[in-house]
Amino acid sequence: MIELLIALGAGLISFLSPCVLPLIPGYISYISGSSLNELIAKKNINLIPLILFTAGFSIVFILLGAASTFVGQALLQNSYELRIAAGLVIILLSLHIIGLINIKFLNFEKRIDARINSNFYSPILIGMAFAFGWTPCIGPILGSILVLASTEESINKGILLLTFYSLGLAIPFILSGYLIQKFLIFSKNFKKNINLVSKIGGIILLLTGILILTNQLQALGYYLLNIFPFLQNFG
Repeated sequence: MIELLIALGAGLISFLSPCVLPLIPGYISYISGSSLNELIAKKNINLIPLILFTAGFSIVFILLGAASTFVGQALLQNSYELRIAAGLVIILLSLHIIGLINIKFLNFEKRIDARINSNFYSPILIGMAFAFGWTPCIGPILGSILVLASTEESINKGILLLTFYSLGLAIPFILSGYLIQKFLIFSKNFKKNINLVSKIGGIILLLTGILILTNQLQALGYYLLNIFPFLQNFG
């Protein structure tokens, strides 16, 4: 299903965005309660807090996806207008990501200071704070996926869409904690390509918006299913 692949890729682009990737080591250190030097020295890192953290922001994103689809269903009688509006919004957000336009309120950033303790639920709460608090980079990308969710036929499909988005963000985050030494090297070398990746992500979303606007997204999905039958497993 083409929408799920787009959502998964959008999650990965969010992870690689300029205001997320450089902060990942700090988040891993903060959540685990250990300094980076201690994490590097450890042979085994406790992944449970990291998994709970990703569960926290996934809960928020999935609930937003369900809400977006619910609103879209309420407007189903105006499905043509909804599709046009969704396509235009995604195109607008993608142009902001690429850097061709500047939507000022999307540049606003709010960080929530969530004090960590040994409480089992703390990483989940911090993950939820992450979902609500970091808007400059993931905001336009997440917004595009939420708009896409609003065009889905059922709430279950909207939930599935945001689940894949969350996986695209969560899987590399957990792997970064597990392979912290290799991640630090990767992050250092990758910084020069961050803006390029953001622009590529913006271009993909731009094409998605155009396909929605012209009602060709489903046609592309059927075309890809004919070429790659295994994609039916994601539908």
